[in-house]
Amino acid sequence: MPFYESVIIARQDLSTQQVEALTEQMTAVVNDNGGKVEKTEQWGLRSMAYKINKNRKGHYFQLTMDAPAAALFELERQLRLHEDVLRSLSLRIDAIDMEPSAILVAKSSRDDRPRRDDRPRRDDRDDRPRRDDRPRFNDSDAASESKGEE
Repeated sequence: MPFYESVIIARQDLSTQQVEALTEQMTAVVNDNGGKVEKTEQWGLRSMAYKINKNRKGHYFQLTMDAPAAALFELERQLRLHEDVLRSLSLRIDAIDMEPSAILVAKSSRDDRPRRDDRPRRDDRDDRPRRDDRPRFNDSDAASESKGEE
Protein backbone atom coordinates (compact mmCIF):
# COMPACT_ATOMS: atom_id res chain seq x y z
CA MET A 1 0.00 0.00 0.00
CA PRO A 2 1.18 3.55 -0.65
CA PHE A 3 2.25 5.90 2.10
CA TYR A 4 0.53 9.25 2.69
CA GLU A 5 1.04 12.26 4.88
CA SER A 6 -1.85 14.56 5.79
CA VAL A 7 -1.51 17.88 7.56
CA ILE A 8 -4.76 19.21 9.00
CA ILE A 9 -5.56 22.65 10.41
CA ALA A 10 -8.42 22.82 12.91
CA ARG A 11 -10.11 25.95 14.27
CA GLN A 12 -8.30 27.98 16.91
CA ASP A 13 -11.13 27.97 19.45
CA LEU A 14 -10.95 24.19 19.95
CA SER A 15 -9.41 22.86 23.13
CA THR A 16 -6.48 20.46 23.05
CA GLN A 17 -8.78 17.59 24.06
CA GLN A 18 -11.11 18.36 21.15
CA VAL A 19 -8.16 18.37 18.74
CA GLU A 20 -7.01 15.01 20.11
CA ALA A 21 -10.55 13.66 19.68
CA LEU A 22 -10.55 14.90 16.08
CA THR A 23 -7.22 13.15 15.52
CA GLU A 24 -8.61 9.91 16.93
CA GLN A 25 -11.73 10.25 14.77
CA MET A 26 -9.67 10.67 11.58
CA THR A 27 -7.41 7.79 12.62
CA ALA A 28 -10.50 5.60 12.99
CA VAL A 29 -11.66 6.58 9.48
CA VAL A 30 -8.34 5.40 8.03
CA ASN A 31 -8.35 2.18 10.09
CA ASP A 32 -11.95 1.35 9.11
CA ASN A 33 -11.07 1.58 5.43
CA GLY A 34 -8.14 -0.82 5.54
CA GLY A 35 -5.31 1.55 6.32
CA LYS A 36 -3.04 2.06 9.27
CA VAL A 37 -1.89 5.35 10.80
CA GLU A 38 1.81 4.91 11.55
CA LYS A 39 2.52 8.26 13.19
CA THR A 40 0.57 11.25 14.51
CA GLU A 41 2.08 14.57 15.51
CA GLN A 42 0.41 17.45 17.30
CA TRP A 43 2.07 20.70 16.24
CA GLY A 44 -0.07 22.85 18.50
CA LEU A 45 -1.66 26.24 17.99
CA ARG A 46 0.24 28.14 15.30
CA SER A 47 -0.23 31.43 13.52
CA MET A 48 -1.19 31.31 9.86
CA ALA A 49 0.23 33.49 7.09
CA TYR A 50 -3.26 34.74 6.20
CA LYS A 51 -6.79 34.45 7.54
CA ILE A 52 -8.83 31.36 6.69
CA ASN A 53 -12.54 31.71 7.47
CA LYS A 54 -11.80 34.65 9.81
CA ASN A 55 -9.22 32.63 11.79
CA ARG A 56 -5.67 33.88 12.26
CA LYS A 57 -4.45 30.78 14.12
CA GLY A 58 -5.14 27.09 13.94
CA HIS A 59 -4.35 23.77 15.62
CA TYR A 60 -2.03 21.84 13.31
CA PHE A 61 -1.63 18.07 13.35
CA GLN A 62 -0.13 15.52 11.00
CA LEU A 63 -1.15 11.95 10.18
CA THR A 64 1.35 9.66 8.48
CA MET A 65 -0.34 6.54 7.16
CA ASP A 66 0.02 3.37 5.16
CA ALA A 67 -3.36 3.16 3.42
CA PRO A 68 -5.06 2.32 0.15
CA ALA A 69 -6.35 5.14 -2.03
CA ALA A 70 -9.95 4.47 -0.94
CA ALA A 71 -9.02 5.15 2.70
CA LEU A 72 -7.39 8.44 1.73
CA PHE A 73 -10.43 9.49 -0.32
CA GLU A 74 -12.73 8.74 2.61
CA LEU A 75 -10.43 10.66 4.99
CA GLU A 76 -10.44 13.69 2.70
CA ARG A 77 -14.22 13.49 2.34
CA GLN A 78 -14.65 13.41 6.13
CA LEU A 79 -12.26 16.34 6.50
CA ARG A 80 -14.22 18.42 3.96
CA LEU A 81 -17.48 17.70 5.82
CA HIS A 82 -16.14 18.38 9.33
CA GLU A 83 -16.92 21.93 10.45
CA ASP A 84 -13.89 22.23 12.75
CA VAL A 85 -11.37 21.58 9.94
CA LEU A 86 -10.20 24.73 8.19
CA ARG A 87 -7.77 23.24 5.68
CA SER A 88 -6.01 19.97 4.93
CA LEU A 89 -3.35 18.72 2.57
CA SER A 90 -2.54 15.10 1.74
CA LEU A 91 0.61 14.03 -0.06
CA ARG A 92 1.92 10.70 -1.24
CA ILE A 93 5.38 9.95 0.15
CA ASP A 94 7.97 7.32 -0.73
CA ALA A 95 8.67 6.07 2.79
CA ILE A 96 7.57 6.80 6.33
CA ASP A 97 10.16 8.60 8.41
CA MET A 98 9.55 7.73 12.06
CA GLU A 99 11.70 10.60 13.33
CA PRO A 100 10.03 13.85 14.41
CA SER A 101 9.18 16.28 11.63
CA ALA A 102 11.10 19.49 11.05
CA ILE A 103 8.33 21.47 12.77
CA LEU A 104 8.68 19.51 16.02
CA VAL A 105 12.48 19.62 15.89
CA ALA A 106 12.43 23.42 15.50
CA LYS A 107 9.88 23.73 18.31
CA SER A 108 11.97 21.64 20.70
CA SER A 109 15.17 23.53 19.90
CA ARG A 110 13.33 26.79 20.57
CA ASP A 111 12.36 25.46 24.00
CA ASP A 112 16.01 24.74 24.83
CA ARG A 113 17.06 28.38 24.43
CA PRO A 114 17.34 30.50 27.57
CA ARG A 115 14.39 32.75 28.23
CA ARG A 116 14.70 36.50 28.49
CA ASP A 117 13.89 36.53 32.16
CA ASP A 118 16.77 34.08 32.77
CA ARG A 119 19.37 36.62 31.60
CA PRO A 120 21.31 38.59 34.18
CA ARG A 121 20.00 42.04 34.98
CA ARG A 122 21.90 45.06 33.73
CA ASP A 123 22.14 46.89 37.05
CA ASP A 124 25.91 47.27 36.72
CA ARG A 125 25.67 50.69 35.10
CA ASP A 126 26.81 52.68 38.13
CA ASP A 127 29.56 54.36 36.11
CA ARG A 128 26.99 56.40 34.15
CA PRO A 129 25.46 59.57 35.59
CA ARG A 130 21.81 59.27 36.46
CA ARG A 131 19.42 61.02 34.12
CA ASP A 132 17.60 62.83 36.90
CA ASP A 133 20.87 64.50 38.01
CA ARG A 134 21.24 66.39 34.72
CA PRO A 135 19.92 69.94 34.42
CA ARG A 136 16.53 70.11 32.80
CA PHE A 137 15.24 72.51 30.24
CA ASN A 138 12.09 73.98 31.76
CA ASP A 139 9.26 75.80 30.04
CA SER A 140 10.05 78.98 31.98
CA ASP A 141 13.63 78.91 30.65
CA ALA A 142 12.30 78.48 27.11
CA ALA A 143 9.95 81.45 27.50
CA SER A 144 12.70 83.76 28.82
CA GLU A 145 15.09 82.75 26.03
CA SER A 146 12.50 83.31 23.32
CA LYS A 147 11.78 86.85 24.69
CA GLY A 148 15.45 87.69 24.70
CA GLU A 149 15.81 86.79 21.03
CA GLU A 150 13.20 89.36 19.87
